[in-house]
Amino acid sequence: MADVSVIGGSGYAGGELVRLLLDHPGVTLRQVTSERSAGKFVRSVHPNLRKRTELKFVSLEKLEPCDALFVALPHGVAMGKMAELRRKAGVVIDLSADYRLRDPAGYPKWYGREHPDPAALAEFVYGIPELHRAEIARANAISSAGCMATTAILGLYPLYQAGVVDTTRPVVVEAKTGSSGSGGAPGLGSHHPERSGAMRSFKPTGHRHTAEIVQALTVDGAAPPVAFSATSVEAVRGILATSHVFLKDPLPEKEIWAIYRAAYKDEPFLRLVKEAGGVHRYPEPKILSGSNYCDVGFERDPDSDRLVVMAALDNLMKGAAGQAVQSYNIRCGLDETTGLGFPGLHPI
Repeated sequence: MADVSVIGGSGYAGGELVRLLLDHPGVTLRQVTSERSAGKFVRSVHPNLRKRTELKFVSLEKLEPCDALFVALPHGVAMGKMAELRRKAGVVIDLSADYRLRDPAGYPKWYGREHPDPAALAEFVYGIPELHRAEIARANAISSAGCMATTAILGLYPLYQAGVVDTTRPVVVEAKTGSSGSGGAPGLGSHHPERSGAMRSFKPTGHRHTAEIVQALTVDGAAPPVAFSATSVEAVRGILATSHVFLKDPLPEKEIWAIYRAAYKDEPFLRLVKEAGGVHRYPEPKILSGSNYCDVGFERDPDSDRLVVMAALDNLMKGAAGQAVQSYNIRCGLDETTGLGFPGLHPI
């Protein structure tokens, strides 16, 4: 039984980490930190955990050594504390964006700041298990991927690896996301009168997750052009990424199916969704709430070389806490589905 702790446990992703780790049969959750909630019961911030834990939040200065740390600090905070955190645990899984990019030059461009420890970027494995399972199994430093990046990447990755995409043309990705992706801190964009009923384009160009998508879809050093847009919709959880990709050759649908089946047939959390009829014939974020699944589907445009790829997941699970626990399981030699069996709810 391994001892684990959560850093930054008062946010939404941190709360999901606590929930998952409390029921994980291979770990004991020792500490949960929060500077603004230190001394309070965890259940006072995460009321779904009433009667599930008597843990109280502690400040980071009271963090004790453990076997693994899950770090759920805001972007830009973890990079200033990572050296100290890595001295506290043998394995560190960071959910922020601070170590996702391999190229240090990406941080001034996409995050508006130089990285204070660029040499450490090479030590972190990008934490999408379906892409980097073997590296994760050996890594002591794992950087979980961004939620919208994960959604888009899992939808597109098999096509780029198979070499069937016309990379002279951009893939156009439009991601719709719920309000929990903005975090727990209140703001005008998440204020109920402003958010309710809204379908708001909040980052039509220049979204930071573009860098992760380009990085993941690069094959043999050739970075593909990616046009990424993000839209807020009236939902709490969930992401739907709709990607318009152009094929090099007019592949029949059965060959596209074969590409996806070959890539994902053994993946426990990837499901191919393409039914002949019904309201759930394509991926739907709502039915994935609380689960670690990513559903992927596609439709071939009969009048062009365009392929529409749809991918959906829960941004707090497969897009954050669930994916981090999945990586932890792989790193520690456990069945990677351990503690992640919840299938979601229907209806919800």
